[in-house]
Amino acid sequence: MQYTLDFSSLLQYSDALWTGLRITLIYTALSLIIGIIVGFMASLGRTSTNLLVRGVTTVYVEIFRDTPVLLQLFWFFFCLPIILGLDIGNAISVVISLSLYMGALCCETFRSAQRSIGSEQFDACIALGLSARVKILYVILPQTILRSVPNLLSNAVTIFKESSLVSTVGMTDLIFQSQFIADSTSRPIEVLTVAAGIYFVIAFTTTRIASYLEKRLISSL
Repeated sequence: MQYTLDFSSLLQYSDALWTGLRITLIYTALSLIIGIIVGFMASLGRTSTNLLVRGVTTVYVEIFRDTPVLLQLFWFFFCLPIILGLDIGNAISVVISLSLYMGALCCETFRSAQRSIGSEQFDACIALGLSARVKILYVILPQTILRSVPNLLSNAVTIFKESSLVSTVGMTDLIFQSQFIADSTSRPIEVLTVAAGIYFVIAFTTTRIASYLEKRLISSL
């Protein structure tokens, strides 16, 4: 029997797809926000004169950059509860793993941005007698964020795509809902094509915005 495409049959499942997308975006946003904070702190650690601080942050960044995200997710979901003796649940394990992965990516983004800040600005901070806290909050942080915006958007696209893995630990994200609908309707081609289209539109749009901002930033520096 020849297979006939019928995308109209998915209209009754639009609410389920929207729910899955909403959960995907929520965890992407949470991981992005926490990851940016962790990444900025880690970038300061990697440039610290303290060998212990620099060593710890370097190990953290290299581990999360050089191991599969799926393995990290499984470790926090299966192993961390055993170590802590607590059932932390899939939601918390997802946020922890994706945030730490995002933090490792953002650390290198921020470190590159900090290198591009002129040394005369650091000399001016010393000349003015600014404290380390004031220098970080009012000199380093604003310029680092500004110079990192294009790469941060690219990182956001990366974490958005990697978030598709959370369905493996039972999170009802877009992939989980798509698989459920495909099994229920026996129409995997239509469902998975629509899911891929949703991912593509969001990722492609964000990537174009990042490219545009990068060009504007380069021209303004």
